[in-house]
Amino acid sequence: MTYRLGVDVGGTFTDLLLINESTGETWRAKVPSTPADQSAGVLAGLEKLCAATGLDPAGIGSVLHGTTVATNAVLEGRGARVGLLVTEGYRQVLQVARSFVPGGLGGWIIWPKPEPLAALEDTGEIAERVSARDEVLR
Repeated sequence: MTYRLGVDVGGTFTDLLLINESTGETWRAKVPSTPADQSAGVLAGLEKLCAATGLDPAGIGSVLHGTTVATNAVLEGRGARVGLLVTEGYRQVLQVARSFVPGGLGGWIIWPKPEPLAALEDTGEIAERVSARDEVLR
């Protein structure tokens, strides 16, 4: 049997969901998050699930990881300075940030454009990209 593990690391709790891919049976675990080392909370939750189910962790075929902590850091503008690599010719794509804004022309006039996640001076260009067929294009 193959199992799939989903993990969400939050600011207060780390939530885990284990799914038996053959039967669809699920188990959940909730453990305190460990901000100093987020992996400790994930491992504590995994130990809790394995104890409850008798599962050997080697039976987990895939792990899906999400982190509310990282999402909140981005939304709140906290966290490390980041760089961005883009396909050549698209260096200013975040700074231009053209998109559809609801509300017609009035939306463009009163809509405050958010600060880009990476500053222009921290954005670099790459002369190639990968196609949808996993081919490197130059």
